[in-house]
Amino acid sequence: MDIDRICILISSLSFFAYAISYFTAPNMKLAFKRLGVEKFGLFTIVLEILGASGLILGLYFKPLLIISSLGLALLMFFALVFRIRTRDSLWISLPATFYMCLNAWIFWQAIQSAWL
Repeated sequence: MDIDRICILISSLSFFAYAISYFTAPNMKLAFKRLGVEKFGLFTIVLEILGASGLILGLYFKPLLIISSLGLALLMFFALVFRIRTRDSLWISLPATFYMCLNAWIFWQAIQSAWL
């Protein structure tokens, strides 16, 4: 298994786990409320599930991988913006930063391989 597939699996499984925890862990909904985006919580989770599914299906259909990885990178970019806006610490902002970079890298690799 190559590094691209490993990164795709790490990202997709992480987003699926986060989506599940939104419904099972009460503190997840509180995080959306604290950031001031409580009304977008469910919408964000749906986008994460679609993105994670798109990453998996993108292993077989490259355009879906490109769209999903870009969408998740943008979603994490905005999560990072909200973290900065609320003056969260670097430690708390690290997961959003990591997944933004990871999905941006997946996007870049998918674009590069699509042109070859």
